Amino acid sequence: MYRHFFKRFFDIVLSACALVVLSPVLLVVAILVRLKLGSPVIFCQMRPGKDEKIFKMYKFRSMTDERDEYGNLLPDAVRLTPLGEKLRATSLDELPELWNILKGDMSIVGPRPQLVRDMVFMTPEQRRRHTIRPGLTGWAQVNGRNAIRWEDKLRYDLEYLEKLSFSEDLKIILLTIRCLFIREDVSAEGMATAEDYGDYLLRVGAIDQNDYCQRLSEAGELVQTQ
Repeated sequence: MYRHFFKRFFDIVLSACALVVLSPVLLVVAILVRLKLGSPVIFCQMRPGKDEKIFKMYKFRSMTDERDEYGNLLPDAVRLTPLGEKLRATSLDELPELWNILKGDMSIVGPRPQLVRDMVFMTPEQRRRHTIRPGLTGWAQVNGRNAIRWEDKLRYDLEYLEKLSFSEDLKIILLTIRCLFIREDVSAEGMATAEDYGDYLLRVGAIDQNDYCQRLSEAGELVQTQ
């Protein structure tokens, strides 16, 4: 009953209440982003949701759009601003996802919505994480966030899938609140942001360059068809 009915009911109630209560915070952050980074204030990105349906996820912008002489975006470490680092450390950049939850794209608790270019590198077993709505927070996030290995992150997602219950969600929410005060594991060690799954697999030699390029092409086609 909880998985198929009450979880969605609680998502609607909690996200609607949070949007109202946190509206002053949303306004202040939006103004700061506009002043420091310009427009757009909201960063939109396509992510795979329930049943691998691609949706547009909303976040506060935390990076500039600086590019090199060839028009390519500069590395994340260069584009990530001091304000962006603070927003990510406190997870304030994630607040617009409350709208995704209210719409039904996401849930309060669930596997974090990874990039489409991450999904195409997952095994069929790992892709079972997409049989439920992705979450604002999840079991992997309270067990290391972005500082744990990809294999562990995806394993935690599958563990959550098997243990999904009201008590499990409540535990994860409470642990998330604790993690917000600690502000650890925001990014992978030695990196400004989390490493893409495909980049990780290529770096450790789990796939070759041809496979890497082929799957990235698949990801691009999936996004373009939306």
